[in-house]
Amino acid sequence: MAAPHATTAVRDRCFVTTHWSVVLAARQGESSQSRQALEQLCRAYWAPLFGYVQRRGYTEEDAKDLTQDFFLRLSTPDFLASVSSDKGKFRSFLLASLNHFLANEWHRAHTQKRGGNAPHLSLDAEIGEGRPSEEPASAETPEVFFDKRWALTILERALAALRQEFVGSGKLAQFDALKPYLTDASAAQNYERAAAQLEMKPDSVAVAVHRLRKRYRELVRSEVAETVQSQAELEGEMSYLLSVLSR
Repeated sequence: MAAPHATTAVRDRCFVTTHWSVVLAARQGESSQSRQALEQLCRAYWAPLFGYVQRRGYTEEDAKDLTQDFFLRLSTPDFLASVSSDKGKFRSFLLASLNHFLANEWHRAHTQKRGGNAPHLSLDAEIGEGRPSEEPASAETPEVFFDKRWALTILERALAALRQEFVGSGKLAQFDALKPYLTDASAAQNYERAAAQLEMKPDSVAVAVHRLRKRYRELVRSEVAETVQSQAELEGEMSYLLSVLSR
């Protein structure tokens, strides 16, 4: 049996490359690799932060510009000079950084027109992909909205990864037929429909759905792991994710 410390070391390898590492790498300069990694980070967190800014009272267009400018500032060495991965959960760091940006750098950020000599991240195409660009009005506080949109973003990214796995194995039709069973509890009583569609026995569909749900949970967990630095933090964020989704 492996020693306890060895087991822990193996288990924590998945926390070596996280969203923190992307941010920390951005302090090193304008390498192509760090820019691409940062753009991926921006795509992941665009919707929660954009919606948060809107709920702070900004118009849709101003919220777009502010969110874009925030990510641009996030990539600069001076903004990240004091950042380290021990500052807490990435979700909390990101929101605190955005609030700092909104409070102290709004006027300075807009002294240059967007698209001038400043670097530009190719995010515009990501706005509204599978969602409206303007978030619907609600009575939720900006903080509550951010948490909910963060949780939904985690689920969306996990679902996209799950779909891609089925595409890679040539089973997209099976994914499309079984996807409703991921979230619709009442659908479990209607395996016959999917069985007929996939030319499978209902019992076989039930097994496939069980495996699908298990893999989805694993991918959700993997997405959350990208935002923390340890197993303990992962467990805490998973609990928080479930509490947000149950609100």
